[in-house]
Amino acid sequence: MGTTLSRLTDEQIAEYHKNGFIGVNDVFSMEEVEQLRTVTDEYVQQSAELTEHTEMFDLDFAAGHSAESPKLRRIKEPHKRHPVYEAAMRNTGLLDIIEQLLGPNIKLHHTKLNMKAPGGGAQVEWHTDWGFYPATNDDILEIGLTFDDMEIENGCLMGIPGSHKGPALSHHQDGYFIGAVSDRDFDMEAAVPIRIKAGGVSIHHVRTLHGSAPNISDRPRRLLLMGYQAADAWPLSGVSDWEAWTGDMLRGKATNRPRLEPVPVVMPFPKHPEPSGSIFELQEQLETSHFAAELDAAGIQTQQQQ
Repeated sequence: MGTTLSRLTDEQIAEYHKNGFIGVNDVFSMEEVEQLRTVTDEYVQQSAELTEHTEMFDLDFAAGHSAESPKLRRIKEPHKRHPVYEAAMRNTGLLDIIEQLLGPNIKLHHTKLNMKAPGGGAQVEWHTDWGFYPATNDDILEIGLTFDDMEIENGCLMGIPGSHKGPALSHHQDGYFIGAVSDRDFDMEAAVPIRIKAGGVSIHHVRTLHGSAPNISDRPRRLLLMGYQAADAWPLSGVSDWEAWTGDMLRGKATNRPRLEPVPVVMPFPKHPEPSGSIFELQEQLETSHFAAELDAAGIQTQQQQ
């Protein structure tokens, strides 16, 4: 796969460092997007026969998942599931863009494909990625490749400008990690939507506070999320498998010398005694959704309300 755009302008780089996120159009071609859509549609149909989450699929029961109308909210580790996702993750032009922000030694952190079905696809509560996986430095970012025009109505990503320069926020409730911050910790009125066309990408810093509302439109919102990091950003949870760690290098060289920076951290412990899988299941423990007003207006019941 090739990209339409393979470099950020100086203005875009400055905006990323100032706000903690940017949206960039025309990164992938529509031919590439169509390939990704086709494969994704096939997986959605495969999920129709399922009645519970699997190691690969996370189902959206609140949106009405059924055999007749399958609603898949996440494909886990898609780059391991199909070559079309892996090709997008390894895209040379995309890595050129990432190198502008992280430097020459780039390592894959993770991939996931989040989907919001029309008419009620699940919200993602406000959080920072840093709350889930703090490291020795914060040269870590997330790319969101959208298969559909991403607007407010279908649940676009939103960010709080400058939040990546603030303190580390607790993602806990009643003392347990639930993957969402308290609405007392930020002003949702300051949120800025990241509107991009299909084939464009969102880029957000690991410490940026972000979330996305439910999809209340009649259009899907499919977002391939790909996390990348500088090779010297070592997880504070440690590395247990050197071969696996170095095997995820995409460009440059691995290192066993972590770069230590004075970054603020709240560790994602203790874990809740109830088992949880994806961020969606984890955040279902939040007492009141940040998007309660939007859900009520659309007549959508959350998992907590059912």
